[in-house]
Parts: sequence; C-alpha cells; structure tokens
Amino acid sequence: MIHVGTSGYSYAEWKGSFYPEDLAASGMLEYYSARLSTVEINNTFYRLPSEKVLKDWAGKTPDAFTLTLKAPRRMTHQARLRDCEDLLEVFCERARTLGLKLGVLLFQLPPYFRKNLDVLDAFVRLLPSDLRVAFEFRHDSWHSDDVLDLFRDRNIALCVTDGEKSKPPAVATAGHAYFRLRDEGYQETDIERWAGTIAEIAATVTDVFVYFKHEEAGKGPEFARLLMDRLERG
Repeated sequence: MIHVGTSGYSYAEWKGSFYPEDLAASGMLEYYSARLSTVEINNTFYRLPSEKVLKDWAGKTPDAFTLTLKAPRRMTHQARLRDCEDLLEVFCERARTLGLKLGVLLFQLPPYFRKNLDVLDAFVRLLPSDLRVAFEFRHDSWHSDDVLDLFRDRNIALCVTDGEKSKPPAVATAGHAYFRLRDEGYQETDIERWAGTIAEIAATVTDVFVYFKHEEAGKGPEFARLLMDRLERG
C-alpha cells in the first residue's frame, strides 16, 4: 500500500488553499485525514507526545489512516544516538498508543553528524522489531554499502529525500519504504518521475510512505493529490 501525505497538518496558512477559511484548528486533522492517507508528525521532534494526545489523534482519524512520528531531537541531534536507551523505550511505548494507525518512526540525523557505523549499529539493536523505522541521513558519508546492509539485516528503511543537499539512493532496505519530497516547486513532470520511482519500489515492499514538505503556499497537499492521481492511473 502507498500512503501519501505531508509533513504536518496544523497550518493556518493553508486556509484558503487547502482548508476552508473558517475551519477551526481543532477540525484540521479530521479534514486532512478525510483527504490524505497519512501525516508525518514533526512536533514530536521537539517534545514527547503524551498518550492522551496520541489517543486523540487516533480517535479523530479514519481506520486506514496512519501517523508517522519524528523521533525526539534529544536522541538524534543532542545525544547523537548515544546513551538514550531510556528515552527510546518511552518513545516507542507511547508510539504504540496509536495501534494500527502508527506508520513509521522517523529518525532524522543532523547534517553535521558524520557516519559512525558502530554507533548506528549499537542504536538499531535497541529498536523493537515490531515497529517500522526509517532513518534520514543528511550527510553523504552515511550513504554506503555497509549502512545499507545493516538496514537490510534489521528491516530499517533508508529515507529517500529530494530537495536536500544530501542525495540518498532510491533503494528499498526493508519491508517498507520512506520518501520525503522537499522541493517546493514540483512540476507535473517531476511528480510523474517520482510516481514511477515510488511505484517501482512499491512492487518490492509491503508499504510505502511519502511526505511532501510543509510550506506557506499550501502546495504540499496539492502535490500529494497529484501524486495519488498519477499512481492510481498507473
């Protein structure tokens, strides 16, 4: 299954382009989830979500909807994957509150964090096998065969990112795949090209998650709909 959405949903600047002008913030997730199939929650990068908040998100969305959670920066940016076992355990336990609506746990590493295979290996061994995980590397030193082999062994997805300086290969390393499409100026030809890449990888995995960037013009939801339409046409 291919899940397509945006990074975040609660944006007042989307009123008029995606949301109705008079829609209250409290109604945004319900409106969004009736039109797109997944969302990448980015505020979990700044603070751990409470179980109450997660249950509220789950209760406002359709059965087939998924929510992906971005891992706290205390693990990825501050600790740089070291000595964060307790925080990781809490994060995973709270993520399970979403049940079948949990998409992926995204670990985004900072651009100044260079490859350290020993640190990565020690960290991924702590990850529970029942949760889908993806890593986004923003330094090209990580894009190497030994990292890809580690991910294949541990069923971890390499995040394929477009629009950033780092250019990871578009390869599947797990039973799920993950795309972050960050360009703000996609044309139909760009969407068509990405649809081809995504469809090719989707044929080899169980689930694909695709997220367009949030920006003020509200282009993300439009790009998501264009991509879904193109994928449906085949």
